Parts: sequence; C-alpha cells; structure tokens
Amino acid sequence: MKLHVVSSLADVAPEAWNRLAGDDPFLQYAFLHALHDTGCACPDTGWAPQYLLLHDGDTLAGAMPLYLKGHSYGEYVFDWAWADAYQRHGIEYYPKLLSAIPFTPVVGSRLLASKPDHRNQLVAGALELARRSKTTSLHVLFPTATDIECLTAHGFLLRQGRQFHWTNQHYNNFDNFLAQLSHDKRKKIRQERRKVRDAGITCSWLEGRAISDDDWHFFARCYSQTYREHHSSPYLNLDFFRCIGAAMPDNLVLVRAERDGKPIAASLLVRSGSRLYGRHWGALEHHPALHFEACYYQGIEYAIARGLQVFEGGAQGEHKMARGLLPVTTQSAHWLAHPEFAAAIENFLDRETALMEEHDLELAGRSPFKAG
Repeated sequence: MKLHVVSSLADVAPEAWNRLAGDDPFLQYAFLHALHDTGCACPDTGWAPQYLLLHDGDTLAGAMPLYLKGHSYGEYVFDWAWADAYQRHGIEYYPKLLSAIPFTPVVGSRLLASKPDHRNQLVAGALELARRSKTTSLHVLFPTATDIECLTAHGFLLRQGRQFHWTNQHYNNFDNFLAQLSHDKRKKIRQERRKVRDAGITCSWLEGRAISDDDWHFFARCYSQTYREHHSSPYLNLDFFRCIGAAMPDNLVLVRAERDGKPIAASLLVRSGSRLYGRHWGALEHHPALHFEACYYQGIEYAIARGLQVFEGGAQGEHKMARGLLPVTTQSAHWLAHPEFAAAIENFLDRETALMEEHDLELAGRSPFKAG
C-alpha cells in the first residue's frame, strides 16, 4: 500500500476515480476536474488541490479530496470565529487543510475506499500531511456516517449543522403534496405560485443534452448578476457550466423561467438516481416569489414527476420549512493541531450542539404538515 499526494486530477485515471466515487454526481471526476480546470477551485482562488491517493500496487484503492485553503469562503461550515480567535492570540489560522467538494454543501463520502483499513490509512495520511505541512487544522465537511465513524476514532471533533430537505411520500402530483400541508402553509404556497403566474411567468425544464450552449450562456449571466446584486463575486463561471453540461448531462436539469416568451431567470438542479439537489440560481428581473418558484416548487414538482425520493434545497434556510422542507442534521469533523485551541473549540462545540438541539425542539412544533 502506498500513499501519495497529487495537485491535479489530471494525474488520475477517470475510470479509476469514478469506481471509488460511485454514483454521487459531485464526486464524479468530471465535476471535480471541471472545478479545477476552469479556474473555479484552484490555487489562484484559494483552493490548492492536495488529493490524497492510496494505491495497492497499480490499483487505486482509496482517495480523499483535499485542499490547502487560505480562507474559508465557499465551504458552508462557518469557522470565521475560530480564525478570529486565533488572530486575537497572535496565531495564524490559515493555511488549513480541507476535505470537501468546493461550493457544494452536500453530504457524501470524503474517504473514498470500500475497506475500513483503507479509510483508516487515508485519515492517518491526511493527518500526517497536516502535520508535515505545518497547517493549523484539518476539516472534513459533510461526510457520511461511515466516514464519521472513522474520523472520530482518530480524535476528530464533530460539529452539527442543519439543512432542509423535502421527502417524496409517494405523491402523485404537486396538489397531492399540498394536500398534506396545514391550511395556512398550503394557502401561502398557492398565493406565491399565483403571483408568479399573474406576472405572466411560466417555467419549463431542460434536461441533459436538451440544455444548449445558449442556455448555459443565459444561466451564467443570471447567476453572475444575482451575485453582483448581493455585492458578492460568483464562485463559478461559464466555462464550468459548459464543461459539466458536456461531460455529465444526465445529471443536470435547468429550470428556465420566461415572461412574454423571453427568458428572465433560471435555476440549476443536479440529480442522482434517487435524489435531486437544488444548487444555483439567478434572475435578470425581480418578481415576488419567483425565487421560491424556480428554486423550490419546480424542484419538488420535478422530483414527483421523475419519482425521486429526496429534494435537497441547499444550505440553511428555516424559511424552507414553510415550503415543505424539514430539518435534517449534517455533520463536519475537525482536527486542531494546537492543543489549547482544540480544547476551547471542543467546549464551544458542546455548547453549540446543546443550543441546536434545543432549537430543534422548537422547530418540531413548526411542522408545515398536518398533525398526524
């Protein structure tokens, strides 16, 4: 068995990588390589790939997506307060090592190996890399339960997060789903959808190879403008969208909103065999409730029509509960090199977890569904 680090997936055979990644679209070679190759997640943007590979002879037996990070943007597990605490004590928090899918708050395997011993070797290798490169910490974001079991055995601290997911209860159509909601929530959704219709806006789905190059140009324009309107810089670019559109079309769905025959907004959904993920959106015009229609209601309708089991609405957002998405727990795992800061952060996480669990009880009383 041999561990080594590569700075580019170009050094890995796509079929060998995908054999480990399974059907997770965000772990696919095409998705990750597109992030790097188009300059979205690369050293210039603060995402320096440090992919950890485990070989058994000539066979790729395990892999761990790792990045050397000089900031905490694009992660969706917020540790800015930790970085600030380090700085106030005269210690640099960055660079740090991060195992994650850039800009993608979706649970998935971070220890790509089928054997427990191989997963243990990957974690041990990542910790050795962190120590050898003198980074302050190693963070694993949105890992699976199998990953967590291995990470905690190596002394990682766990942190809880919350997302909001919709589950398909064998609904026949959107009205069948609405019928399960309480009266006020059902009324609110109907009012929001009516606002969009009354504005003369219609939505359609473009799937796979039906998404043309013009569609990607339009979507990238919407996406970038919405970021600018929020005084932020977009993480992704047109080349990335075109690249995944060509390489993995069966996983992509574009919701296009039109008014008077002219496209005005779009949202990008990513699908696997059983799940649908709401990922990115943008609009050239502002209309009340259009965001909810394009990003949530169209996703739910698509999931019902295609028989998908879960629709993940993205990171955070308690407002999603009123639209039928319920809270689920996500986790991240953290190793801190500095023993005193590790102890302080462990205490912080204990308090944070207690507060979140208390808040969960409050959320349980706000279910949008009918009692029983």
